[in-house]
Amino acid sequence: MENEITPGTPEEVLDAVAEALAEETPLEVLGAGTKRTYGRPAEAERTLSLSRLAGITMYEPNELVMTARPGTPLAEIEASLDKNGQQLAFEPADYGPLLEGAEGGEEAGGATIGGIFACNLSGPRRIAAGAARDHILGVKAVSGRGEAFKSGGRVVKNVTGYDMSKLLTGSFGTLAVLTEVTFKVLPAPEDSRTVVIPGLDDRAALAAMTTALTGPWEVTAAAHLPKPLAQRSWVARIAGANAATVMRLEGPAPSVAARAEGLGKGLAGLGTAGELAHADTRALWREIRDVHPLVSPPHLGPAAEVWRISAPPSEAAAITERISKNLRTLAFYDWGGGLIWLAIGALEDMAASARAAIVRAAIGDAGGHGTLIKADAETRRTVPVFQPQPDALAGLTRRVKENFDPKGILNAGRMYAGV
Repeated sequence: MENEITPGTPEEVLDAVAEALAEETPLEVLGAGTKRTYGRPAEAERTLSLSRLAGITMYEPNELVMTARPGTPLAEIEASLDKNGQQLAFEPADYGPLLEGAEGGEEAGGATIGGIFACNLSGPRRIAAGAARDHILGVKAVSGRGEAFKSGGRVVKNVTGYDMSKLLTGSFGTLAVLTEVTFKVLPAPEDSRTVVIPGLDDRAALAAMTTALTGPWEVTAAAHLPKPLAQRSWVARIAGANAATVMRLEGPAPSVAARAEGLGKGLAGLGTAGELAHADTRALWREIRDVHPLVSPPHLGPAAEVWRISAPPSEAAAITERISKNLRTLAFYDWGGGLIWLAIGALEDMAASARAAIVRAAIGDAGGHGTLIKADAETRRTVPVFQPQPDALAGLTRRVKENFDPKGILNAGRMYAGV
């Protein structure tokens, strides 16, 4: 068996896994490798690349459903959908630019649909449309037992019993190798606008986003960029040298225009609202989706660690303030404050484990969790990348892994050491 295996058919995937199982040879399972540095380094001897297992195998625009092989580039899928005025509503991110500065990181534009579902990546519209997991309908896969199986189908009502499609989404290839995914697609909005409130501090911005999201304006995304990050973003043309609080509205053009006017009036007490039109709105939210503001963040540099912290919006400002008391940081907020993107500058006199302890202590009992998205390989090997699990949940995780992959040959240790 070669060090890198590149099967071109589901049958070749099955053969490769069966051979690895017989030899008890751990495999690192990859799509295009754009998220290879997201998660712990896999404890593997060989690479199973799904880059050749590509192509859209079924697309029915009228039924709002598509099936594709896992190595299909996300760009190819989005181009096909765009021709029919449709989209992946969960707005999958491309972390290529962000991870490029990490050890082994890749450039932008190569993300695959298999990798998107394997990592359960969702963008700013997550608060309105749900996560990637909510849009998957079915999969075909090969387990670590060397068995081909399928789950779900082309419609939600096909799912009876255990919905393994959703279990595999977000499992980072540790349970099975995807050979085909079927997922929902939705109509793209006719128009979109972004209402911009410049100059707010974090706490005022979080309050503004809460007002916008709980009001009658049907906001589909809300984020806040502090001054240093707003200045290097598309929104700078409206916010100038100020911080920017941005809220997106989508739908039929007359409705979007009316709701944007209403939202601006509803937030009038916070400052004069500006607007980005459709094309600029698309550009801005791609930047936010792909975490572009933290690509080589100002004053921290390309080697900065990047954390993704989920927390109640009411706790978000306090969490970032507690972290910034001990570390050099830059942060911005997505999901109305429910998602904190945090860059940390490395300190020569502080171990990576100490930095991670500060981050997770700051989250404390707020009800959130922190994931280390970008760091060098040694840091990701020694620091828990994903939020440590309580004993009961960790035990369940191990049992699920053992049932799907008893010999531990698929992406061993990618999420948790020893699993």
